[in-house]
Amino acid sequence: MISIKHAETELVLAFIGLGSNLENPEAQIQSAHRAIADLDGVEELAFSGLYQSVPMGPKDQPDYINAVMAVKTSLPPQVFLRCLQSIEHQQGRVRDGQRWGARTLDLDLLIYGDQQIQTPDLTVPHPGIAERAFVLYPLHELTSQIQVPGMGKITDLLEKCPASGLKRLN
Repeated sequence: MISIKHAETELVLAFIGLGSNLENPEAQIQSAHRAIADLDGVEELAFSGLYQSVPMGPKDQPDYINAVMAVKTSLPPQVFLRCLQSIEHQQGRVRDGQRWGARTLDLDLLIYGDQQIQTPDLTVPHPGIAERAFVLYPLHELTSQIQVPGMGKITDLLEKCPASGLKRLN
């Protein structure tokens, strides 16, 4: 349900990528799913299945569990990002500067309407979306018709991104 406080604002279709490979990753993803759905100004539309993927960065870490969530939101993108980062922090995310390292939770604002945003702390669509099977396949599961702003149709992106190392869980 949409909060009255944000009711006068236009709703935007947004997609969030969720990932975890520490401290019971499936539970981390489900907890984040509930926390995002409970945010004021956010209405859940759909949630993909869970996918297991090999880590992008250092190989001496556990596999990741990933999913994608579709929402309608009245939150401006920067505010939404801060809300996602707060959920990460509440679930034990430590930002130590290591890129692609192990983490309890990673929440990425993948797509925010048809906007292309480039600020020091937010790039939308997410810059790695076109090369990441663990994002594209669950996103396609939610909507096979989406156009990724500035990148093209998801079906075209999938053709160039093999699912190697990606496994859909039950």
